[in-house]
Amino acid sequence: MSIRTSPWPSGVPCWADVMATDVRASGAFYTAVLGWTVPEPEEQWGGYVTAESGGQMVAGIGPVQQGARAAWTLYLATDDADGVVARATEHGGSVLGPVMDVGPLGRMAILTDPSGAVFGLWQAGTMIGAGRVNEPGGLVWEDLRSTDPDAARSFYGALFGYAYEAVEMAGADYTTFALSTEPHALGGIGGLMGLPDGTPSHWLVYFATADVDAAVSAAQGAGGTVLAPAFDTPYGRMACLADPDGATFMVMTPDPSQPGPDRSG
Repeated sequence: MSIRTSPWPSGVPCWADVMATDVRASGAFYTAVLGWTVPEPEEQWGGYVTAESGGQMVAGIGPVQQGARAAWTLYLATDDADGVVARATEHGGSVLGPVMDVGPLGRMAILTDPSGAVFGLWQAGTMIGAGRVNEPGGLVWEDLRSTDPDAARSFYGALFGYAYEAVEMAGADYTTFALSTEPHALGGIGGLMGLPDGTPSHWLVYFATADVDAAVSAAQGAGGTVLAPAFDTPYGRMACLADPDGATFMVMTPDPSQPGPDRSG
């Protein structure tokens, strides 16, 4: 299994969290869909909770801020949050939440890339981010759906040194992104892939499940919405869902002949 105990390398997607109008209700939804164990919110952390799968942390749920919309945020690991923020602003990004300490857990910042996609940075302290990936309940893939994928590739390349590789069957503007130190792709960057005009740029997170159809059924029963019914791809079976607050995410059962890379460490 991909169980991680040491800090994620800089540039690797390491965490995701969703902002919810009701943290308890959101936790119940994701428990039904992904089998998470979600604790009760505590005032100490402003109502933010960390969900677990298989005894390891996989994602966070927090209360949505006034004026913001419920959505998933992907975090990229860094060992120098201040330096990445400085480079981001030099290359057309914007700072939504400046670098801040989260007690002894680590340091974080919230940014937008030049096309407006929101993402986070996480510099590990005592908390590294996700402890379980590429397994049911954990992150298994990430896509940037961008209004300007070429500009996005230039931006993230400047921040983390990503290398890009075309995926012929995915369309001319879609590539994977990877690090020279990592033998496997970390995710993808492409256009909006048929989404309606006016859809903003955004990161889309994929969570692994042992049974996509069961996850879709559970989502419907728990008040979610099916945005794209289960479909088969060369990489596995997938579906696109929205939680009761409208936060969009994917569920995926990877093709067993193409298992996710082991990212233990």
